[in-house]
Amino acid sequence: MNWVVWAVGAFVVLYAIIVYNGLVTLRTRVNQAFADIDVQLKQRHDLIPNLIETVKGYAAHERNTLQAVVETRNAALKAQGPADQAAAENALSGALGRLVALGEAYPDLKASANFQQLQTDLADIEDKLASARRFFNNGVGEYNAAIQHFPAVLFAGLMGFRPQVFFDVGETERKALEVPPKVAF
Repeated sequence: MNWVVWAVGAFVVLYAIIVYNGLVTLRTRVNQAFADIDVQLKQRHDLIPNLIETVKGYAAHERNTLQAVVETRNAALKAQGPADQAAAENALSGALGRLVALGEAYPDLKASANFQQLQTDLADIEDKLASARRFFNNGVGEYNAAIQHFPAVLFAGLMGFRPQVFFDVGETERKALEVPPKVAF
C-alpha cells in the first residue's frame, strides 16, 4: 500500500515536470516570436528617417504629415509590451500610409528612384512584419491554450505562467481590411 502512495506521488511530480517543461518551451517560443517582431520593427523604424528626408525634398510644405510620422515613430520606439507596441505601430502605419500617399500627389516624388526603392523596402518589411505577427499570435494562441487545458491549468498558475496578449492589428487596420481594394487599369 505504501508503494502505491509513492508511485502516485512520483507520477504527479513527474507529470508536473513534464507540464512545466512544455509550458517553458511554449513561452520561449512566444518570446522568440516577439523578438522577431522587434527586429522587423527596428528595420521599419530605421527606414523611416530616409523616407522622410526623401519626401522633404519634394514636398517640403507637407510639414504636418512629416511631423506626424516623426511623432508616431518616436512613440513606437518607446512602446513596451505587445499591447502598447501594437497600438503604437498601428498609429505609425497610418502615418506612413499618409506619407507614402504623398507620392501620388507629387509626380516628381513618385518618379524618384530613391522613393521607389524606399517604398519597395517598406513593403518588404511590412510583409515580413505581418508574417512575424502571425507567427507570434500563433505561438500566443498555443501557449494560452496550453496553460488553460486540464490538468495543466492546475499547475500553470502556481508555476507563474500567465496568459499572453496577442499582437492585434487594431481597429483602424481592421476597418481598412474590410474595404476591398480598388483596382483600376
